[in-house]
Amino acid sequence: MKYIDNFLNRITMYRLALYYLCLLLAAAAVLGGVGVLPYSPFAILFSAALITAVCWGTNEAFARAWKVTPNIESVYITAFILALIISPVSPTAFASWPLLIAASVIAMASKYILVIGKKHIFNPAAFAVVATALLFGKYASWWVGGTLALLPFVLVGGLLVVRKLQRFDLLCAFAAVAAVGISVTFLPQNPLLSVWQTLLHSSLIFLGCIMLTEPLTSPQARVHRLVYGAIVGFFFIPHVHIFSFYTSPELALLVGNIYAYIVSPSSRRILTLVRSTRIAEGIYDFVFMPDTPLSFIPGQYLEWTLGHTKPDDRGNRRYFTIASSPTEKELHLGIKVYEPSSTFKKALLAMQPGATLSVAQLAGEFTLPKDTNKKLVFIAGGIGITPFRSMVQYMIDTKESRDAILLYSTKTPSEVAYKEVFEAGRNVGLRPFYLGLIDTQTLMREVPDYKERMFYISGPLGMVTAFEHTLKSLGVPGKQIKIDFFPGFVYI
Repeated sequence: MKYIDNFLNRITMYRLALYYLCLLLAAAAVLGGVGVLPYSPFAILFSAALITAVCWGTNEAFARAWKVTPNIESVYITAFILALIISPVSPTAFASWPLLIAASVIAMASKYILVIGKKHIFNPAAFAVVATALLFGKYASWWVGGTLALLPFVLVGGLLVVRKLQRFDLLCAFAAVAAVGISVTFLPQNPLLSVWQTLLHSSLIFLGCIMLTEPLTSPQARVHRLVYGAIVGFFFIPHVHIFSFYTSPELALLVGNIYAYIVSPSSRRILTLVRSTRIAEGIYDFVFMPDTPLSFIPGQYLEWTLGHTKPDDRGNRRYFTIASSPTEKELHLGIKVYEPSSTFKKALLAMQPGATLSVAQLAGEFTLPKDTNKKLVFIAGGIGITPFRSMVQYMIDTKESRDAILLYSTKTPSEVAYKEVFEAGRNVGLRPFYLGLIDTQTLMREVPDYKERMFYISGPLGMVTAFEHTLKSLGVPGKQIKIDFFPGFVYI
């Protein structure tokens, strides 16, 4: 499990999804070659190649027309999903090419045309197969979920994606509602057998793991995730219909996408770099001005997209916590640069004032409690200090006094970032401690009333996990521990 976690921590969510889909196509080609699947490997690979080529070309055309930076990982992910849910065709089946081509064009076009606030509303692959069903009268077969031989690949890889995203609550809500609905639908027959057959021979696992959890078209707040999963699960149930209109897996997802947009209509913003400063050893603070004001809560995060040439396998998108307070007009981003650094961070360091990048997917529940009398402890490791900079600056600017202790762990004093903010925070109740290793004795010494406090932990996953275990072993209830998390987190 340790090796799996290390792998997941060092790979982006998008790259993991891409590897997963590549594995499924490769496994399908092999199984087709030995006769387990009803499709030849040539048909599987040809369909995937045709769809990918059309998706890439269409996306390039729209990106140039709309003057935006394309994300090539997103293109491949959508293309491979289409290749896995639309029945493969052989190179000589010319009459079937229009369906694949149309689905590819529609999927890419939906990202640019069906948008509100520079954010697309629907899952592109799901929208494409619904549109082609209406145009051609041919529905997606979801063949990736219809063969028992592919199930181990679909399940294991899918669960890794869900683990990376930490979206097990969403998957469970979807699966639970679908399972209950299927059981009721098939009464008085054997409901358990019906659920089991659906699990083994349907799109449920693939849809739930790879498409339902897509961050751009799903809610980020936990309560909305549960409702979203339940909505898609309900419309996933066979024979569910509105009058004479029956639903399908892809249509169920589109209905959920509409709900997701309503409850989280965060649009994409363009940020212009004002300045960048080295504020500590290996730590830089970037200050941006957004094209339109951004409303957020201290401690929340954004997905940051920076187009650059020849991105490495970590891509051109990252999730970072906002380091600034909502009271500041400018947006701060704090990063830690390691060696060897990613191409994303190299491109970020090379930005000059006036250069731009884009942000979207504002979310996060790592926020201050509404009760200002609640006593707090902030535990930060390394660049995990950024959400606390946002919170403390907000406290200072609003003159909101709180009883809060900051335990800031760094390897050396030269790595302490935003110290001037935390020192100013003393005026609103903050007591900062700049420490090396924080052990149990240090915690009990600096926070003698630890059982009465709410703990916020932010930093490398190993540190966060260790502190969570330590606090629980000391008798701190889990409801008094909040952990900073955002999807796709990587350390480099």
